[in-house]
Amino acid sequence: MVLALFVWACGGSAEYDVLIRGGTLYDGAGGPGYVADLAIAGDTIAAIGSLEDAAAPVEIDAGGLAVTPGFINMLSWATESLIEDGRSQSDIRQGVTLEVFGEGWSMGPLNEEMKREEREQQGDIEYAIEWTTLGEYLDYLEAKGVSTNVASFVGATTVRVHVLGYEDRPPTAEELDRMRDLVRQAMEDGALGLGSSLIYAPAFYASTDELIALAEVAGEYGGMYISHIRSEGNRLLEAMDELVTIARAADVAAEIYHLKAAGQANWDKLDEVFRRVEAARAEGLRITADMYTYTAGATGLDAAMPPWVQEGGHDEWVRRLQDPEIRERVRREMTRPSDDWENLYLAAGTPSNVVLVGFKSESLKRYTGMTLAEVAAERRSSPEETAMDLVIEDDSRVEAVYFLMSEENVAKKIARPWMSFGSDAASLGPVGVFLESNPHPRAYGNFARLLGKYVREEGVIPLEEAIRRLTSMPAANLGIERRGLLAPGHFADVVVFDPGTIIDHATFADPHRYATGVRHVFVNGVQVLDNGEHTGALPGRAVRRGEK
Repeated sequence: MVLALFVWACGGSAEYDVLIRGGTLYDGAGGPGYVADLAIAGDTIAAIGSLEDAAAPVEIDAGGLAVTPGFINMLSWATESLIEDGRSQSDIRQGVTLEVFGEGWSMGPLNEEMKREEREQQGDIEYAIEWTTLGEYLDYLEAKGVSTNVASFVGATTVRVHVLGYEDRPPTAEELDRMRDLVRQAMEDGALGLGSSLIYAPAFYASTDELIALAEVAGEYGGMYISHIRSEGNRLLEAMDELVTIARAADVAAEIYHLKAAGQANWDKLDEVFRRVEAARAEGLRITADMYTYTAGATGLDAAMPPWVQEGGHDEWVRRLQDPEIRERVRREMTRPSDDWENLYLAAGTPSNVVLVGFKSESLKRYTGMTLAEVAAERRSSPEETAMDLVIEDDSRVEAVYFLMSEENVAKKIARPWMSFGSDAASLGPVGVFLESNPHPRAYGNFARLLGKYVREEGVIPLEEAIRRLTSMPAANLGIERRGLLAPGHFADVVVFDPGTIIDHATFADPHRYATGVRHVFVNGVQVLDNGEHTGALPGRAVRRGEK
């Protein structure tokens, strides 16, 4: 029990806006739970302790329930879903109160050509692009109204496209200075650091030195470097070493996005990754990781094809795939093991382990939920030819789920004390345009699955440790002030849930199913979830690094 967090009310009457009574408080620091009351005044936690004489217009009986800080989604793709529906239903119903964006691509800084491309590539969710910088995008979401708080890294891919377009070449000295200036602008706008995603074109074209130069700028502002590393499969260990090299050379903290060993031939590499992370930490480097709690990943069919065919951007990729000679070369490279690029098609082992989940075209949506093998059989074509044809016909990268990891490794990752959690998904609801595609079930279940399956049912880590890794640890890594702990003076992002029943229900076959067990959620002191039902409140704010 951390006595410094207590404000004892020994008599008299204190007026608050909300009183949460008799819950078992897990303050986020990692210690055991203790029974206490919690009071909220305005947007702030006002008192914690024995508050039996206090009064408030809203009082919640939390007896038998856990009371915790709001959860931080370290890897959210709710960038567009929150424009469509700011309620952030699938995440709020799991206790998430902060969405963190920026896996390589961020919603700014943009130029006019990037805006044009973005508008052309919009799918079921259509919106006007009313911002240019990353800071303007965060302000746009806050003004529009969102239930969760929002924050973002600036994307290394975004600044590269802004200056170089989709060319496979290093920047000139002048171009690199311009890229560094864009990172600097984003950091001054409150970005959390620099995010990269190195298996995809054009991010794949960036050298280690280029990334160091950009990460140095983020480090000048106290920001971190966070990366979908260059390989999660055949060259996993080399990619891990590159991240450590960048952290050391740029003098920044660094995090591995959704750490995994992808492909059965690589599953046994995970222990060596752990060893290298812990050796770097022992050296004094600030290396951490995050993960989702499933054995399958989700991305596009671009991750099944070599980066060279994608040089020049989406339109050039689609054009090349219509050339018979290029198609034959792509087909060969899709089916041939190589360490030159990250081939998720081969890592999945079989086209039956690649499930198609998102199309733009109405005529192709009937394939949603089918495997690539099933679609190929129906079309009487090879899986490789089918993948290329679908990209052409849908004029998109086509969203797909790849089964890549082992269940044993999922549990081993959860057990590491430097591991936090991210959905790597949008925040959705079983309504409207969201029903036009099948998301990975992690969109609805990632955090509830951790607390239900891996904490309660399997005992991989204790509840108080899971809460620490969902709250104070990521907040500290991100440099976010006054969030991540239950403490007087901190913002009132508070979750009340039943640790005995919280569980995910979404499946790959039926993904649009809410998790259950979270009773109440407050964001900046405003109740967003009341007895498991969304109140419609939109109190979320843009959260910026170092902002008090």
